Amino acid sequence: MNLHLLLFVLGGLALLLLLLAVFSRRTARRIEAFLPPAGSFVETEGVRLHVRDEGHGPAILMIHGLGGQMAHFNYGAVRELSKRYRVVTLDRPGSGHSTRPDGMPADLATQARAIAALVERLGLERPTVVGHSLGGAIALTLALEHPQQVGALALVAPLSHTPQTVPPAFRGMTIESGWLRRLFAATLAVPLGIIGSKGILRQVFGPETVPDDFATRGGGLLGLRPGAFLAASADLQALPGHMPQVEARYGELRVPVRVLFGREDRLLDWRANGQALVDKVPGAQLELVDGGHMLPVTQPERTARFIESVVAARLALAS
Repeated sequence: MNLHLLLFVLGGLALLLLLLAVFSRRTARRIEAFLPPAGSFVETEGVRLHVRDEGHGPAILMIHGLGGQMAHFNYGAVRELSKRYRVVTLDRPGSGHSTRPDGMPADLATQARAIAALVERLGLERPTVVGHSLGGAIALTLALEHPQQVGALALVAPLSHTPQTVPPAFRGMTIESGWLRRLFAATLAVPLGIIGSKGILRQVFGPETVPDDFATRGGGLLGLRPGAFLAASADLQALPGHMPQVEARYGELRVPVRVLFGREDRLLDWRANGQALVDKVPGAQLELVDGGHMLPVTQPERTARFIESVVAARLALAS
């Protein structure tokens, strides 16, 4: 290849990357304008957390999973529970409309510490903590490292043990090189996410059906932003370094722990993350239902009943 041809190819590649970056930035701005914050903001531990606080009564705190945000609970669980309880949902650091400052670690302990500070700031008085998927790992960490801030755990399809493999839906988030990961996020993550979104959602929801309005009502579009990709990638890559320490302490839990899992979950196996957890936690219980991973979206009424049963167990224990 002569020098002129090489320069032409490199120039074309640079132009393509620039166009992809412009497209990605514009897409992110349009998504944020279309799906603005639905709650308020609370500053805690250097993080600006997007929080929604609804209802009155004993407190419930709901933590979403990898690549998600609080809107995953929009399909009826919050509406039903807020009739009788105070329900707080949040976007985890870096997710949804919450920030994650540059240099802030993405590990479970750091996220749990920010959420513990939020519990204290809002005066939630040992809430029942709901954790879905990765949110389950954070809820477990919260209960272990900040036990005074947790009254009970209601875990929905939780990640409770170090994953042996990364599900296909998330393998694009495993780029180890920092600069390459940032380049990918700025240029290719958004267009490839748009192109592959239907296939990814089928993996995440299967065998259940993806709701037609998940992109809007469920906040799915918010995941199609460079910053969302980087935050989810950081969350995923931080797991191997911190999950084993959490697993080793499950026997220390002394709050009510109940787990709800779909038998056909395609992301997390109920045996490895549900049964294995209750086997280690004194008094823990596992409930299985027919369904996949996204139970708060696909089975919100069943999810709400499950959470309410945990609240009842927590109140009975306290009385």
